[in-house]
Amino acid sequence: MAPATPPVDDHVPYLFEPRRPGGPWNAVHADRAAGPEGLLRVLEASGGLLISMVQTKPPETRAFHVSGVSDPEGFAAMGIIETLVHTYDLAQGLELNWQPPADLCARVLARLFPDAPESTDPWTALLWATGRIELPTHPQRSAWMWDGTVRE
Repeated sequence: MAPATPPVDDHVPYLFEPRRPGGPWNAVHADRAAGPEGLLRVLEASGGLLISMVQTKPPETRAFHVSGVSDPEGFAAMGIIETLVHTYDLAQGLELNWQPPADLCARVLARLFPDAPESTDPWTALLWATGRIELPTHPQRSAWMWDGTVRE
């Protein structure tokens, strides 16, 4: 039900399988056989699930995440960052110029990376915070983790 146009003649091509020896069976993947259209259906459905969860949970709801117990706003920010940076990764592989809205980047950056440089435009700072680029005043991160804990 999450996609804007839910499929009525086929399923969303999710797969639950390990992708490496000893990998977890509960990892969610798009079925590669469904091609790019299937990947987009999986992404749209997954985004819809996240939106539904965030919109229906009271703000005081808390849940475990490896980056810290978080609230609906934190989980929304984590989902947005995952979408933004992996879309960037795909765009780089396809040699496409892609950039998300600066205000969206600024909001999720402030929520999950309070240590990010504020003097850099938000998208560039987000790419730095997630280890994708270096900045003139900040070396590229080889390891990183956002702070998903609740803000008071």
